[in-house]
Amino acid sequence: MPRTGIDPFSGEAYADVKGTTLDENMWMRSWSNDLYLWYDEIEDQDPDGFTTEDYFDTLKTNQLTMSGTPKDQFHFLVPTDEWIAQSQSGVSVGYGLEWALLSSLPPREALVAYTAKADAVGLPPRGARILEIDGYSIDVTSEVGVDALNAGLFPSSEGEQHTFLFEYPDGQLQEMTLTANPVVSDPVQNVKVVDGAMGRKVGYMLFNDHIATAELALVNGVSELSAQNIDELVLDLRYNGGGYLAIASQLSYMIAGETATAGRIFELLQFNDKHPETNPVTGEPLLPNPFYDETLGFSAAPGQPLPTLDLNRVFVLTGPNTCSASEAIINGLRGIDVEVIQIGATTCGKPFGFYPTDNCGTTYFSIQFQGVNDKGFGEYADGFTPLGSGQAGVEVTGCQVADDWNNPLGDVNESRFAAALNYINTGSCDAPATSMGVVRSASADMLLLEGIVPKPVWRQSRIYVR
Repeated sequence: MPRTGIDPFSGEAYADVKGTTLDENMWMRSWSNDLYLWYDEIEDQDPDGFTTEDYFDTLKTNQLTMSGTPKDQFHFLVPTDEWIAQSQSGVSVGYGLEWALLSSLPPREALVAYTAKADAVGLPPRGARILEIDGYSIDVTSEVGVDALNAGLFPSSEGEQHTFLFEYPDGQLQEMTLTANPVVSDPVQNVKVVDGAMGRKVGYMLFNDHIATAELALVNGVSELSAQNIDELVLDLRYNGGGYLAIASQLSYMIAGETATAGRIFELLQFNDKHPETNPVTGEPLLPNPFYDETLGFSAAPGQPLPTLDLNRVFVLTGPNTCSASEAIINGLRGIDVEVIQIGATTCGKPFGFYPTDNCGTTYFSIQFQGVNDKGFGEYADGFTPLGSGQAGVEVTGCQVADDWNNPLGDVNESRFAAALNYINTGSCDAPATSMGVVRSASADMLLLEGIVPKPVWRQSRIYVR
Protein backbone atom coordinates (compact mmCIF):
# COMPACT_ATOMS: atom_id res chain seq x y z
CA MET A 1 0.00 0.00 0.00
CA PRO A 2 2.28 2.81 -1.23
CA ARG A 3 1.90 6.05 0.72
CA THR A 4 1.23 9.45 -0.78
CA GLY A 5 2.10 12.84 0.61
CA ILE A 6 5.23 14.24 2.26
CA ASP A 7 7.73 12.31 4.38
CA PRO A 8 8.02 14.34 7.66
CA PHE A 9 11.67 13.37 8.06
CA SER A 10 12.97 14.23 4.57
CA GLY A 11 10.40 16.85 3.62
CA GLU A 12 10.10 15.19 0.24
CA ALA A 13 7.34 13.12 -1.36
CA TYR A 14 7.25 9.47 -0.36
CA ALA A 15 9.10 7.27 -2.83
CA ASP A 16 7.09 4.12 -2.09
CA VAL A 17 6.68 1.68 -4.97
CA LYS A 18 4.19 -1.17 -4.81
CA GLY A 19 5.93 -4.49 -4.27
CA THR A 20 5.71 -7.90 -2.57
CA THR A 21 6.83 -9.32 0.76
CA LEU A 22 9.76 -10.94 -1.04
CA ASP A 23 10.75 -7.53 -2.44
CA GLU A 24 10.79 -6.12 1.10
CA ASN A 25 12.78 -9.08 2.42
CA MET A 26 15.34 -8.81 -0.36
CA TRP A 27 15.74 -5.12 0.43
CA MET A 28 16.32 -5.92 4.13
CA ARG A 29 18.88 -8.60 3.22
CA SER A 30 20.86 -6.21 1.04
CA TRP A 31 20.57 -3.33 3.49
CA SER A 32 21.76 -5.48 6.42
CA ASN A 33 24.65 -6.94 4.47
CA ASP A 34 25.85 -3.43 3.69
CA LEU A 35 25.23 -1.61 6.98
CA TYR A 36 24.83 -4.06 9.88
CA LEU A 37 27.82 -3.71 12.23
CA TRP A 38 28.31 -7.49 12.44
CA TYR A 39 27.14 -8.33 8.91
CA ASP A 40 29.57 -11.26 8.72
CA GLU A 41 27.88 -12.90 11.73
CA ILE A 42 24.44 -13.08 10.10
CA GLU A 43 23.37 -16.57 9.08
CA ASP A 44 22.21 -16.00 5.51
CA GLN A 45 18.85 -17.60 4.82
CA ASP A 46 16.56 -17.66 1.78
CA PRO A 47 14.20 -14.69 2.30
CA ASP A 48 11.41 -16.37 0.34
CA GLY A 49 8.72 -17.84 2.60
CA PHE A 50 9.35 -15.56 5.60
CA THR A 51 7.05 -12.83 6.78
CA THR A 52 8.82 -9.48 6.87
CA GLU A 53 8.97 -9.40 10.66
CA ASP A 54 10.22 -12.99 10.97
CA TYR A 55 12.88 -12.48 8.33
CA PHE A 56 14.10 -9.28 9.98
CA ASP A 57 14.59 -11.26 13.21
CA THR A 58 17.13 -13.48 11.41
CA LEU A 59 19.25 -10.55 10.23
CA LYS A 60 21.35 -10.16 13.38
CA THR A 61 24.23 -11.80 15.20
CA ASN A 62 23.71 -14.59 17.71
CA GLN A 63 27.08 -14.02 19.41
CA LEU A 64 27.39 -13.27 23.15
CA THR A 65 29.37 -10.73 25.18
CA MET A 66 32.00 -11.80 27.72
CA SER A 67 29.32 -11.94 30.42
CA GLY A 68 27.19 -14.28 28.33
CA THR A 69 24.50 -11.80 27.31
CA PRO A 70 23.45 -11.41 23.65
CA LYS A 71 25.70 -9.01 21.78
CA ASP A 72 22.72 -7.53 19.95
CA GLN A 73 19.75 -6.94 22.27
CA PHE A 74 18.30 -4.02 20.31
CA HIS A 75 17.09 -5.21 16.91
CA PHE A 76 13.52 -4.19 16.14
CA LEU A 77 11.02 -2.62 13.79
CA VAL A 78 7.93 -0.46 14.31
CA PRO A 79 5.27 1.08 12.05
CA THR A 80 6.64 4.39 10.84
CA ASP A 81 3.59 6.41 11.91
CA GLU A 82 4.02 5.06 15.46
CA TRP A 83 7.72 5.92 15.44
CA ILE A 84 6.99 9.48 14.28
CA ALA A 85 4.30 10.04 16.91
CA GLN A 86 6.36 8.73 19.82
CA SER A 87 9.85 9.98 18.98
CA GLN A 88 8.90 13.49 17.92
CA SER A 89 6.30 14.37 20.53
CA GLY A 90 6.73 11.88 23.36
CA VAL A 91 3.09 10.84 22.91
CA SER A 92 2.06 7.28 23.80
CA VAL A 93 -1.10 5.59 25.05
CA GLY A 94 -1.09 4.82 28.77
CA TYR A 95 -1.99 6.06 32.23
CA GLY A 96 0.89 8.46 32.72
CA LEU A 97 2.69 5.88 34.87
CA GLU A 98 5.92 3.99 34.31
CA TRP A 99 5.98 0.55 35.90
CA ALA A 100 8.93 -1.19 37.54
CA LEU A 101 8.85 -4.98 37.33
CA LEU A 102 11.01 -6.37 40.11
CA SER A 103 9.94 -9.97 39.69
CA SER A 104 7.96 -11.34 36.75
CA LEU A 105 7.29 -14.73 38.34
CA PRO A 106 5.21 -15.38 41.49
CA PRO A 107 5.65 -13.94 44.03
CA ARG A 108 5.60 -11.00 41.64
CA GLU A 109 6.61 -7.44 42.48
CA ALA A 110 5.27 -4.70 40.23
CA LEU A 111 5.49 -1.08 41.36
CA VAL A 112 5.03 2.46 40.15
CA ALA A 113 8.48 3.77 39.17
CA TYR A 114 7.49 7.35 38.35
CA THR A 115 4.84 9.44 36.63
CA ALA A 116 5.31 10.65 33.06
CA LYS A 117 4.10 14.14 33.96
CA ALA A 118 5.92 16.21 36.54
CA ASP A 119 2.66 17.72 37.79
CA ALA A 120 0.58 14.52 37.78
CA VAL A 121 -2.26 14.45 40.30
CA GLY A 122 -4.61 11.68 41.34
CA LEU A 123 -2.17 8.90 40.40
CA PRO A 124 -0.53 6.41 42.77
CA PRO A 125 2.90 7.50 44.05
CA ARG A 126 6.28 6.00 43.28
CA GLY A 127 6.64 2.70 45.11
CA ALA A 128 2.92 1.82 45.12
CA ARG A 129 2.71 -1.98 44.73
CA ILE A 130 0.16 -3.59 42.45
CA LEU A 131 -1.83 -6.26 44.30
CA GLU A 132 -4.62 -6.88 41.75
CA ILE A 133 -5.61 -5.93 38.22
CA ASP A 134 -9.25 -6.33 37.14
CA GLY A 135 -9.83 -8.72 40.04
CA TYR A 136 -6.84 -10.96 39.28
CA SER A 137 -4.10 -11.28 41.90
CA ILE A 138 -0.66 -10.11 40.79
CA ASP A 139 0.45 -13.69 41.54
CA VAL A 140 -2.14 -15.35 39.28
CA THR A 141 -0.76 -18.28 37.26
CA SER A 142 -3.58 -19.10 34.83
CA GLU A 143 -3.15 -18.05 31.21
CA VAL A 144 -6.32 -15.93 31.26
CA GLY A 145 -5.16 -14.23 34.46
CA VAL A 146 -1.68 -13.48 33.14
CA ASP A 147 -3.22 -12.08 29.95
CA ALA A 148 -5.41 -9.84 32.10
CA LEU A 149 -2.37 -8.55 34.00
CA ASN A 150 -0.56 -7.71 30.77
CA ALA A 151 -3.64 -6.06 29.27
CA GLY A 152 -3.99 -3.87 32.35
CA LEU A 153 -0.33 -2.96 32.60
CA PHE A 154 0.07 -2.17 28.91
CA PRO A 155 -3.20 -0.89 27.40
CA SER A 156 -3.22 -0.86 23.61
CA SER A 157 -5.90 1.69 22.81
CA GLU A 158 -7.23 5.01 24.01
CA GLY A 159 -10.19 4.77 26.37
CA GLU A 160 -9.33 1.36 27.84
CA GLN A 161 -10.17 1.10 31.52
CA HIS A 162 -8.66 -1.26 34.08
CA THR A 163 -9.16 -1.46 37.84
CA PHE A 164 -6.08 -1.72 40.05
CA LEU A 165 -5.64 -2.45 43.74
CA PHE A 166 -2.50 -0.75 45.07
CA GLU A 167 -0.62 -0.90 48.35
CA TYR A 168 0.95 2.50 48.95
CA PRO A 169 4.38 2.82 50.61
CA ASP A 170 2.69 3.72 53.91
CA GLY A 171 0.68 0.46 53.83
CA GLN A 172 -2.59 2.06 52.74
CA LEU A 173 -4.69 0.03 50.26
CA GLN A 174 -6.17 1.99 47.37
CA GLU A 175 -8.41 0.76 44.55
CA MET A 176 -8.71 2.92 41.44
CA THR A 177 -9.81 2.61 37.83
CA LEU A 178 -7.27 3.94 35.35
CA THR A 179 -8.20 5.05 31.84
CA ALA A 180 -5.68 4.89 29.00
CA ASN A 181 -5.20 8.16 27.14
CA PRO A 182 -2.52 9.77 24.98
CA VAL A 183 0.26 10.72 27.37
CA VAL A 184 2.82 13.43 26.63
CA SER A 185 5.75 12.71 28.90
CA ASP A 186 7.95 15.27 30.65
CA PRO A 187 11.48 13.95 29.99
CA VAL A 188 13.07 16.34 32.53
CA GLN A 189 11.64 16.58 36.04
CA ASN A 190 12.43 17.61 39.62
CA VAL A 191 15.04 20.24 38.84
CA LYS A 192 16.12 21.58 42.21
CA VAL A 193 18.99 22.82 44.36
CA VAL A 194 19.73 21.52 47.86
CA ASP A 195 22.39 22.42 50.40
CA GLY A 196 25.54 20.37 50.79
CA ALA A 197 28.34 20.58 53.32
CA MET A 198 30.37 23.78 53.71
CA GLY A 199 27.76 25.85 51.90
CA ARG A 200 28.01 23.94 48.64
CA LYS A 201 24.97 24.08 46.36
CA VAL A 202 23.97 20.73 44.86
CA GLY A 203 21.79 20.61 41.78
CA TYR A 204 19.54 17.65 41.01
CA MET A 205 17.84 16.81 37.74
CA LEU A 206 15.83 13.74 36.74
CA PHE A 207 16.28 13.02 33.01
CA ASN A 208 14.15 10.13 31.74
CA ASP A 209 14.27 10.12 27.92
CA HIS A 210 16.38 11.55 25.09
CA ILE A 211 13.31 12.47 23.05
CA ALA A 212 12.90 15.61 20.94
CA THR A 213 11.07 17.54 23.65
CA ALA A 214 14.02 16.99 26.01
CA GLU A 215 16.16 19.56 24.19
CA LEU A 216 14.16 22.57 25.38
CA ALA A 217 13.49 21.02 28.79
CA LEU A 218 17.22 20.46 29.37
CA VAL A 219 18.06 24.01 28.29
CA ASN A 220 15.52 25.35 30.76
CA GLY A 221 16.68 22.99 33.53
CA VAL A 222 20.36 23.79 33.13
CA SER A 223 19.60 27.50 32.89
CA GLU A 224 17.78 27.27 36.22
CA LEU A 225 20.70 25.46 37.87
CA SER A 226 23.25 27.82 36.34
CA ALA A 227 21.37 30.84 37.64
CA GLN A 228 21.77 29.43 41.15
CA ASN A 229 25.53 28.87 40.70
CA ILE A 230 25.56 25.21 41.73
CA ASP A 231 28.82 23.61 42.83
CA GLU A 232 27.81 19.99 42.14
CA LEU A 233 25.29 18.21 39.90
CA VAL A 234 23.44 14.96 40.57
CA LEU A 235 22.08 13.76 37.24
CA ASP A 236 19.49 11.02 37.67
CA LEU A 237 19.62 8.71 34.64
CA ARG A 238 18.42 5.54 36.36
CA TYR A 239 15.41 5.13 34.03
CA ASN A 240 16.80 6.80 30.91
CA GLY A 241 17.09 4.17 28.20
CA GLY A 242 18.37 6.47 25.46
CA GLY A 243 17.15 8.20 22.33
CA TYR A 244 18.73 10.96 20.28
CA LEU A 245 22.50 10.96 20.74
CA ALA A 246 22.79 14.61 19.74
CA ILE A 247 20.80 15.52 22.86
CA ALA A 248 23.28 13.52 24.95
CA SER A 249 26.07 15.57 23.38
CA GLN A 250 24.24 18.82 24.15
CA LEU A 251 23.73 17.89 27.80
CA SER A 252 27.36 16.81 28.16
CA TYR A 253 28.47 20.19 26.80
CA MET A 254 26.13 21.99 29.19
CA ILE A 255 27.66 20.07 32.12
CA ALA A 256 31.33 20.47 31.16
CA GLY A 257 31.28 23.89 29.52
CA GLU A 258 33.17 25.55 26.68
CA THR A 259 36.72 25.30 28.00
CA ALA A 260 36.64 21.57 28.82
CA THR A 261 35.06 20.62 25.48
CA ALA A 262 37.00 22.95 23.16
CA GLY A 263 38.64 20.95 20.39
CA ARG A 264 37.46 17.64 21.88
CA ILE A 265 35.04 15.10 20.43
CA PHE A 266 31.94 13.73 22.08
CA GLU A 267 31.87 10.57 20.02
CA LEU A 268 33.32 9.07 16.87
CA LEU A 269 31.20 6.55 14.99
CA GLN A 270 32.82 3.35 13.78
CA PHE A 271 30.91 1.40 11.11
CA ASN A 272 31.71 -2.07 9.78
CA ASP A 273 34.89 -2.71 7.81
CA LYS A 274 33.15 -1.95 4.51
CA HIS A 275 32.94 1.71 5.53
CA PRO A 276 36.18 2.79 7.26
CA GLU A 277 36.18 6.41 6.06
CA THR A 278 32.65 7.35 4.99
CA ASN A 279 29.35 7.38 6.86
CA PRO A 280 27.42 4.94 4.66
CA VAL A 281 24.05 6.37 5.71
CA THR A 282 24.71 10.07 5.08
CA GLY A 283 27.44 9.65 2.46
CA GLU A 284 29.57 12.19 4.30
CA PRO A 285 33.18 11.75 5.46
CA LEU A 286 33.41 9.93 8.78
CA LEU A 287 34.18 12.87 11.08
CA PRO A 288 34.00 13.06 14.88
CA ASN A 289 30.80 14.33 16.47
CA PRO A 290 31.48 17.40 18.61
CA PHE A 291 30.06 18.50 21.90
CA TYR A 292 27.19 20.51 20.46
CA ASP A 293 27.22 24.02 21.92
CA GLU A 294 23.93 25.26 20.49
CA THR A 295 20.34 24.15 20.04
CA LEU A 296 19.69 21.94 17.03
CA GLY A 297 15.98 22.39 16.51
CA PHE A 298 14.63 19.25 18.14
CA SER A 299 12.25 21.34 20.26
CA ALA A 300 14.09 24.63 20.74
CA ALA A 301 14.67 27.16 17.99
CA PRO A 302 17.97 26.15 16.32
CA GLY A 303 21.21 28.09 16.70
CA GLN A 304 20.83 29.36 20.27
CA PRO A 305 23.90 29.12 22.54
CA LEU A 306 23.50 26.50 25.25
CA PRO A 307 23.83 27.41 28.94
CA THR A 308 26.69 25.78 30.83
CA LEU A 309 27.53 24.67 34.37
CA ASP A 310 31.32 24.38 33.85
CA LEU A 311 31.70 21.46 36.25
CA ASN A 312 34.76 19.22 36.49
CA ARG A 313 32.77 16.35 37.98
CA VAL A 314 29.22 15.03 37.96
CA PHE A 315 27.34 12.44 40.01
CA VAL A 316 25.26 10.11 37.86
CA LEU A 317 22.53 7.89 39.34
CA THR A 318 22.26 4.68 37.33
CA GLY A 319 20.62 1.27 37.11
CA PRO A 320 19.98 -1.50 34.57
CA ASN A 321 17.58 0.82 32.73
CA THR A 322 20.38 3.35 32.11
CA CYS A 323 21.24 2.62 28.52
CA SER A 324 22.69 3.74 25.23
CA ALA A 325 22.58 7.55 24.85
CA SER A 326 22.68 7.82 28.66
CA GLU A 327 25.81 5.69 28.78
CA ALA A 328 27.25 7.91 26.04
CA ILE A 329 27.03 10.85 28.48
CA ILE A 330 29.15 8.88 30.97
CA ASN A 331 31.62 7.79 28.30
CA GLY A 332 31.79 11.17 26.57
CA LEU A 333 32.51 13.07 29.78
CA ARG A 334 35.11 10.51 30.91
CA GLY A 335 36.77 10.99 27.53
CA ILE A 336 37.54 14.64 28.35
CA ASP A 337 38.51 13.94 31.97
CA VAL A 338 35.35 15.20 33.62
CA GLU A 339 35.14 13.00 36.70
CA VAL A 340 32.02 10.83 36.74
CA ILE A 341 30.94 9.40 40.10
CA GLN A 342 28.49 6.55 39.54
CA ILE A 343 25.87 5.93 42.22
CA GLY A 344 23.53 2.96 41.83
CA ALA A 345 23.85 -0.21 39.80
CA THR A 346 25.39 -1.48 36.56
CA THR A 347 24.10 0.11 33.35
CA CYS A 348 22.69 -1.92 30.45
CA GLY A 349 25.74 -1.87 28.16
CA LYS A 350 25.04 -0.49 24.70
CA PRO A 351 27.82 1.43 22.95
CA PHE A 352 26.04 0.71 19.66
CA GLY A 353 23.46 2.60 17.66
CA PHE A 354 21.66 3.10 14.37
CA TYR A 355 19.89 5.42 12.00
CA PRO A 356 16.16 4.62 11.92
CA THR A 357 15.37 3.64 8.34
CA ASP A 358 11.88 3.82 6.88
CA ASN A 359 10.91 1.55 4.00
CA CYS A 360 7.29 1.59 2.81
CA GLY A 361 5.74 2.41 6.18
CA THR A 362 7.96 0.29 8.44
CA THR A 363 10.92 1.81 10.29
CA TYR A 364 13.82 -0.57 10.88
CA PHE A 365 16.36 -0.34 13.69
CA SER A 366 19.47 -2.42 13.09
CA ILE A 367 22.86 -1.87 14.78
CA GLN A 368 25.10 0.03 12.38
CA PHE A 369 27.88 1.58 14.41
CA GLN A 370 29.80 1.64 17.68
CA GLY A 371 30.71 4.92 19.36
CA VAL A 372 34.05 5.77 20.98
CA ASN A 373 34.94 8.84 23.04
CA ASP A 374 37.76 11.38 22.71
CA LYS A 375 40.19 8.80 24.09
CA GLY A 376 39.06 6.16 21.58
CA PHE A 377 37.23 4.09 24.21
CA GLY A 378 33.89 2.43 23.59
CA GLU A 379 34.17 -1.13 24.90
CA TYR A 380 31.41 -1.28 27.50
CA ALA A 381 29.02 -3.89 26.14
CA ASP A 382 28.53 -5.13 29.72
CA GLY A 383 27.83 -1.62 30.99
CA PHE A 384 29.42 0.73 33.52
CA THR A 385 29.44 -0.42 37.13
CA PRO A 386 30.38 1.27 40.44
CA LEU A 387 33.87 0.41 41.63
CA GLY A 388 33.92 -2.71 43.79
CA SER A 389 30.44 -3.89 42.83
CA GLY A 390 31.75 -7.26 41.68
CA GLN A 391 29.63 -7.02 38.51
CA ALA A 392 30.78 -7.40 34.93
CA GLY A 393 31.32 -4.05 33.29
CA VAL A 394 33.70 -1.11 33.18
CA GLU A 395 34.36 0.04 36.74
CA VAL A 396 33.70 3.69 37.56
CA THR A 397 34.45 5.45 40.85
CA GLY A 398 31.30 5.46 42.94
CA CYS A 399 28.95 3.53 45.19
CA GLN A 400 26.71 0.52 44.62
CA VAL A 401 23.29 1.51 45.97
CA ALA A 402 20.02 -0.33 45.40
CA ASP A 403 16.95 1.49 44.14
CA ASP A 404 14.70 2.89 46.85
CA TRP A 405 10.98 2.40 46.27
CA ASN A 406 9.87 4.11 49.46
CA ASN A 407 10.88 7.70 48.69
CA PRO A 408 10.11 10.04 45.77
CA LEU A 409 12.75 10.65 43.14
CA GLY A 410 14.64 13.81 44.02
CA ASP A 411 13.92 13.46 47.74
CA VAL A 412 17.09 13.92 49.80
CA ASN A 413 16.19 10.73 51.71
CA GLU A 414 15.93 8.61 48.54
CA SER A 415 18.79 6.11 48.75
CA ARG A 416 20.73 6.96 45.63
CA PHE A 417 20.37 10.72 45.97
CA ALA A 418 21.23 10.42 49.68
CA ALA A 419 24.36 8.42 48.81
CA ALA A 420 25.43 11.08 46.29
CA LEU A 421 24.93 13.83 48.87
CA ASN A 422 26.87 11.83 51.44
CA TYR A 423 29.74 11.36 48.97
CA ILE A 424 29.74 15.10 48.24
CA ASN A 425 29.84 15.85 51.97
CA THR A 426 32.32 13.17 53.09
CA GLY A 427 34.08 11.80 50.00
CA SER A 428 32.93 8.33 51.00
CA CYS A 429 30.29 5.76 50.11
CA ASP A 430 29.72 4.98 53.80
CA ALA A 431 26.41 6.33 55.13
CA PRO A 432 24.09 5.68 58.05
CA ALA A 433 21.62 2.89 57.33
CA THR A 434 18.73 5.25 57.98
CA SER A 435 19.65 7.27 54.90
CA MET A 436 19.63 4.26 52.60
CA GLY A 437 15.91 3.57 52.52
CA VAL A 438 13.52 1.56 54.63
CA VAL A 439 12.41 -1.91 53.56
CA ARG A 440 8.67 -2.50 53.74
CA SER A 441 7.67 -5.56 55.73
CA ALA A 442 5.56 -6.76 52.81
CA SER A 443 8.73 -7.61 50.89
CA ALA A 444 11.85 -7.81 52.99
CA ASP A 445 14.19 -8.21 50.00
CA MET A 446 12.59 -5.55 47.81
CA LEU A 447 15.45 -3.09 47.97
CA LEU A 448 17.85 -5.81 46.85
CA LEU A 449 16.02 -6.09 43.53
CA GLU A 450 16.53 -3.81 40.54
CA GLY A 451 13.29 -3.11 38.73
CA ILE A 452 13.07 -3.32 34.96
CA VAL A 453 11.09 -0.36 33.65
CA PRO A 454 9.51 -1.51 30.37
CA LYS A 455 9.63 1.12 27.64
CA PRO A 456 9.29 0.96 23.87
CA VAL A 457 12.56 -0.39 22.50
CA TRP A 458 13.26 2.86 20.64
CA ARG A 459 13.49 4.56 24.05
CA GLN A 460 16.29 2.16 24.99
CA SER A 461 18.58 2.89 22.07
CA ARG A 462 21.14 5.29 20.62
CA ILE A 463 19.59 7.10 17.68
CA TYR A 464 21.09 9.26 14.99
CA VAL A 465 19.14 11.21 12.38
CA ARG A 466 20.31 12.15 8.93
